Amino acid sequence: MNGNNPMKNQSPQLEEFKKLIGQKLDKMPYMAGNWLAGTLLEIEKDYIKVSYTVTAAMSNPAKILHGGVASLMMDDVIGMANFAAGSEFLMTSINLNVDFLSSARIGEKLEVSAKLIRSGANLNHWEAVITKDSGKLVAKASSNMIKTHVKLSDLGF
Repeated sequence: MNGNNPMKNQSPQLEEFKKLIGQKLDKMPYMAGNWLAGTLLEIEKDYIKVSYTVTAAMSNPAKILHGGVASLMMDDVIGMANFAAGSEFLMTSINLNVDFLSSARIGEKLEVSAKLIRSGANLNHWEAVITKDSGKLVAKASSNMIKTHVKLSDLGF
């Protein structure tokens, strides 16, 4: 047997997420993510990409993506990727710093990607971006996730 099996280094959470590639994420264990209804495009231990379509419910009175919803998209994608990275303990956001750089109109398709920048014993630092199909940057964020004392197994994961 080959000792370099890449599956051996994957968390059970990552293995489960990989089964969802190409599927709509509307059956997650939390309502906010289900409401966003993104489609998982890619996921690895330190990277994720999810697509979304801007709906009227996601827009502000100017009919462009609401900043709070853009923030939710990035926070949600970071949270999924952090969960898939395989900590034994629940990790939670302690900050989310967002820069809004351009608008996205109702009906536009967006991709939200997040990358793990640094993984420490108690803290993971992530960066995320929202881009349009054209490649234009809509928003970017950074976030720190801190390890709690709650075991994921105690939450049923």
